[in-house]
Amino acid sequence: MKAVLKTTDPVAISWLVAELAARGIEAVVLDSHASIVEGSIGILPRRVMVADEDYDEAVRLLETARRDLGAL
Repeated sequence: MKAVLKTTDPVAISWLVAELAARGIEAVVLDSHASIVEGSIGILPRRVMVADEDYDEAVRLLETARRDLGAL
């Protein structure tokens, strides 16, 4: 698995996971429990991971969103 996004922004994580799922790409969010343990104050980033074979498509999706939406 490879990390597509590392962020403290829960909205960005939710959006990316939903967009990946809509394209049939399963994503796993890591470090959520560490974030909860630190009190959910947003200092520990979470990682959105995808399978190696889905990585390139996931990165293209993220780059397109950054370019077209000016987001993430």
